[in-house]
Amino acid sequence: MSAVICPLSIVPVRSEPSDRAEMVTQWLFGETAEVLEQKGNWSRLLFDHDGYEGWVDNKQLAPCATPNYDPDLRVIGPNSMVDLGHRQVMLPYGAVLPFYEDGTILWEEHRVDVQAVTNHKPDLERADLMELYLHPFLGAPYLWGGRTPWGVDCSGLTQMIFILMGIYLPRDASQQAGEGDNVDLLDLCEPGDLAFFENEEGRIVHVGIILTRSEEGDLRIAHASGRVRIDKLDQQGIFNADAGVYTHKLRMVRRVL
Repeated sequence: MSAVICPLSIVPVRSEPSDRAEMVTQWLFGETAEVLEQKGNWSRLLFDHDGYEGWVDNKQLAPCATPNYDPDLRVIGPNSMVDLGHRQVMLPYGAVLPFYEDGTILWEEHRVDVQAVTNHKPDLERADLMELYLHPFLGAPYLWGGRTPWGVDCSGLTQMIFILMGIYLPRDASQQAGEGDNVDLLDLCEPGDLAFFENEEGRIVHVGIILTRSEEGDLRIAHASGRVRIDKLDQQGIFNADAGVYTHKLRMVRRVL
């Protein structure tokens, strides 16, 4: 099958080949995929960065002669832009810079200028690096299927933070729960551990990232619930101090390295 690349800032990925279908995730500029199937004006894609599948309008994809299968270099700064000659593209947080070199990227077999701050191997401890990448997401509105600070869901948040650290997680919370190793006690948690939460039926429906402890010694967790926020975590789950209630029931904690 043919390889394709995302030529736009953000492309919605649908559950079915229709603009009215549910958006299950987003495809960001520079990310690549394989075409699995075509139906009318739509293509079902298999995304290289996480193995997820979904439908994209053919008008929102482009052929890719040189797929970037290991897209570690991504945008982390605001006001980033690439000039493709006939058009300019605003680059969202997390966009891929294919084969970046000396302020240019490889696009349609040509070098084009790009203005962007990247996640190029900052010399930081994991906890500090994670909070650096998290900061632009704080306060971002919840958006089912979203992956950027313009709108993000819980597993989109965890996936993007880890991608920026060079770790590729699956897309959904239930899939991410199969990654890494169990952390048996909350007292043994470290910044960057993933906490998973279940509904009344015992199904994993939520995920967040454990941060450094508060000054009072409480565990803190970053997660997307209404907006991206930081709350207290204990054995029972996530405690929303604003509402004075527990909002999510803790199922388990996993460590992904």
